[in-house]
Amino acid sequence: MVRGWQDRLFNTGIYAIMAVVGLAAVVPMLYVAAVSVTPYAQVLKNGGYVLFPSEWTLAAYRKIFGTANLLQSFKVTLFITTVGTAINLLLTALTAYPLSRKALPHRNVFLFLVVFTMLFGGGLIPTYLVVKATGLLNTIWALIVPTAISSFNVLILKSFFEQLPEELFESARMDGASEALLLFRIVVPLSMPAFVTVGLFYGVGHWNQFFAAIMYLTDRSLLPLQVVVRDLLMQTIEQAENPENMVPTVTMQMAAVMVASLPVIIVYPFLQKHFTKGMLLGSIKG
Repeated sequence: MVRGWQDRLFNTGIYAIMAVVGLAAVVPMLYVAAVSVTPYAQVLKNGGYVLFPSEWTLAAYRKIFGTANLLQSFKVTLFITTVGTAINLLLTALTAYPLSRKALPHRNVFLFLVVFTMLFGGGLIPTYLVVKATGLLNTIWALIVPTAISSFNVLILKSFFEQLPEELFESARMDGASEALLLFRIVVPLSMPAFVTVGLFYGVGHWNQFFAAIMYLTDRSLLPLQVVVRDLLMQTIEQAENPENMVPTVTMQMAAVMVASLPVIIVYPFLQKHFTKGMLLGSIKG
């Protein structure tokens, strides 16, 4: 098909916008990575802006990975991310599936209660008191149980489940399938894009766990990665006559950002296809 100059101009504009958006996402990350491995004197020489360092140093990374409890914090964060996400997905699916069935008695009442929790919360102090009363205080489960289910993610899965053909459920019920069998043998395999999408939301939230750890934990062996990195940055950095022989705060900050975000950046490309598909399918009706 022959395209006119209007189509070519439109496509050029679209490509230009996509390029600008792509650079807006890539350049800040490239800047963070560059500054984290650039000597501070070189950063100052370039006016604080470095994209392609001419000199390299791993002093900031050596200091971060030399922290005594960093490895333990990695283990804690990995545990709450994997176990927490698995619990999140299980409870979210068990809640979303019955809400997606129109035959559920008082379905609208339950939906109202789910949406109501998105608008109104109990508050910080009542939540803390509940965590304390249930014996979760100063345990790793305090980072998992209070956020075990998200109303927003329940609605995402519910919308996805509603798009599955009703004939599929009727046929399975005629063959004697129970609701539990329907969920785990039919609905879950057909809804993997939605589960990957919701799981990514939950997983990133657990990986970035910070505020709950400060609120509920005093045992330093239970602190997640984000808190340990924050504590490292808060430590006083001794000044030196030669700025190249010290690890300044700005370099430490950039190295900490790379350490904390790199695992998620590495995992995301493997999930991106399912994530995009899940978001699109969850927005289409009929």
